[in-house]
Amino acid sequence: MSENGSDARPPTVPEGIPVLDETTPLAPAEVPELLIISGMSGAGRSRAAAALEDLDWYVVDNLPPRMLGALARMMTPAEGGVHRLAAVVDVRSGEFFTELVDVLDQLRAQGTDYRIVFLDASDDELVRRYESVRRPHPLQGDRRLLDGIGEERTLLGTLRRRADVVIDTTEMSVHDLARKVRETVAGEADRPLRVTVVSFGFKYGLPLDADHVVDVRFLTNPYWVSELRHLTGKDKPVADYVLGQEGATLFADRYVDAIAPVLNGYLNELKPFVTIAVGCTGGKHRSVAMTEAIAQRLREHGQSVRTLHRDLGRE
Repeated sequence: MSENGSDARPPTVPEGIPVLDETTPLAPAEVPELLIISGMSGAGRSRAAAALEDLDWYVVDNLPPRMLGALARMMTPAEGGVHRLAAVVDVRSGEFFTELVDVLDQLRAQGTDYRIVFLDASDDELVRRYESVRRPHPLQGDRRLLDGIGEERTLLGTLRRRADVVIDTTEMSVHDLARKVRETVAGEADRPLRVTVVSFGFKYGLPLDADHVVDVRFLTNPYWVSELRHLTGKDKPVADYVLGQEGATLFADRYVDAIAPVLNGYLNELKPFVTIAVGCTGGKHRSVAMTEAIAQRLREHGQSVRTLHRDLGRE
């Protein structure tokens, strides 16, 4: 009781019912991650940044070092916030680049954790890459290309020694580098392929983003069955009618078996999304039922799948 005789904490729920706010544990917050990407010009910084963007990182390119502190303060573990942030910092920032080591020391002193990823390649390979794109090195000026590369190595020496991860891209293709970033930097080597199976009507045109097109007009059309005409392939009577036809389930089974190695190949080639388009005449009955059947079989194969029915409701 308080001094005025009232309860200090009046009950808000009936006695015997636990207060959920006090007993339900909060979900663990996702720990923010900050990556500093640097390295030799021509060694693949842009490709590494693109690989991180594909993995839903927030990436800032050519950031002046003094802005790192403000950028780090943007990170938050809250849902929908920035919690995986990568900053590409290199000699393109000119005289500001000399501040980088001091800024990194300040971040560490303030308790901001980060990792440094340094990309490198041999001088011969850097020369070859610059000559192939016919662009000057940022430190070349009026000198030879090798002079700019040598000066950059000197400027980056301390940062390279402090790096948590050094990636030598001399013998790497762009796909090799992206794969390396997934494996050693982002820890997402096993990120699943995202498959969309979309139904459509041929009379409305092919989906522009289709990687594979399946034609199911070989099946009898439920449109000509009066009690099924007003329904769609998402309704059980129509699905039973379509998939109950001779060869329908066999087709779905064998199609999924045939495309399985293709999907595995997409993963190896770092293609993160694939769209399978399943078409019938109007996109209402056969294609919808077969889309759901194929999607279910793909899920049973361990794929991450969503379905989309583009032309439902157009008639």
